[in-house]
Amino acid sequence: MQTFLAIFNKAVRQSIVVLGLMLLISVSSLFFFTQQPSYAVTSRANQLTPEEKIDRAYEYSEATGLREEDRQKAYEQAVKDSNNPQTVEKTYQRNLKAEAQDNPNSNILEQAKELVDRVTTK
Repeated sequence: MQTFLAIFNKAVRQSIVVLGLMLLISVSSLFFFTQQPSYAVTSRANQLTPEEKIDRAYEYSEATGLREEDRQKAYEQAVKDSNNPQTVEKTYQRNLKAEAQDNPNSNILEQAKELVDRVTTK
C-alpha cells in the first residue's frame, strides 16, 4: 500500500510540473504574439496624408503641430522650387541668407570661401 501511495504521489507531482510548464509556455506565447499588431501601425504611418500628419502632430501638442506645419510648408516650397530650374539659384541664395541669419559665427566658412575665390581667380 505504501508503494502504491509513493508511486501515486510521484505521478501527481510530475503531472503538476508538466501542467505548470505547459501553462508557462502558453502564457509566454501570448506575450510573443501580442507584439505583431504594432508592425501594422508603423506601416499605416507612412500612408498618412499631410493633413492627417498635421492633425496627429496637434494631438501631441500645439508646438509639435506648428513644427509639422512648418515642415510641410518647407517641403511644398522645395517641390515647387525644384520644378522650375530658374528658381533653383534663387532658392539657394535664400537658403544661404537664412543660414547666415541662423549661424552668425560662420566666419571660418566665409574666410574659406574667400580663400577659395582668391585661389581660383589667380
